Amino acid sequence: MTAAPALYPCTVAHIRTAPRRYALRHRTYMWLTDPDRPPELPLLLRPLARFDARDHFDGDQPTIRAGLDRYLASHGIDLLGGDVLMLAHARVLGHVFNPLTLYWCHDPDGTQRCVVAEVHNTYGERHTYLLHPDGSDTARTRKEFYVSPFFPVDGAYRMRLPEPDNRLNLTVHLEREGTRPFTATVRGTRRAATVGALLRQALRHPWSTVAVSAAIRLHGVRIYLRGLPVQPRTPRRTQENVK
Repeated sequence: MTAAPALYPCTVAHIRTAPRRYALRHRTYMWLTDPDRPPELPLLLRPLARFDARDHFDGDQPTIRAGLDRYLASHGIDLLGGDVLMLAHARVLGHVFNPLTLYWCHDPDGTQRCVVAEVHNTYGERHTYLLHPDGSDTARTRKEFYVSPFFPVDGAYRMRLPEPDNRLNLTVHLEREGTRPFTATVRGTRRAATVGALLRQALRHPWSTVAVSAAIRLHGVRIYLRGLPVQPRTPRRTQENVK
């Protein structure tokens, strides 16, 4: 299992092939960390990387790990204290947006038990998928959450989620009616989570989570102006309402 914490400077790419072709790419960075032991940073740098329990799961547990354990318990899973690796954006200068947070969950002997994928949309809502990848690190799950305003809540996701090591290499396909109209990839290279590495990433990608959120909204406007209809959304419990 890869030691944590680590930084992954990465490129996120989205490719739509239907109903019209459209692609976007943006660069950012993510953290790989143990939610039981978040990075310990000098006091002046802590605003650049905070991991708050309120930003994950129901937001009402004292720690992220406690929220994860409660979620797993609701599905009959007990890790018995086994290790967890979390890939996520940190809260930067008070702001956070995590389109996808991943948790690789292990039994005490180090065997991977499951992967949890926590999805946030730009409406402040969140949804969690419990995944059991096969031998090729691939899992399939029914789509249950409104993400893009241009796709209805139907079809399924096929996700390839190998546990990060020196490389980060994630792929998510949306499958609908025998087609794959949307693919997202995340590709990156591991860096030690040193003060210098964090400062370099913060300078290259200032307000990184704001930039990710803004980029998604900007591309949504561009797609809308190309004539794609917006699919209706049923509001859910929002992140802002989670106490």
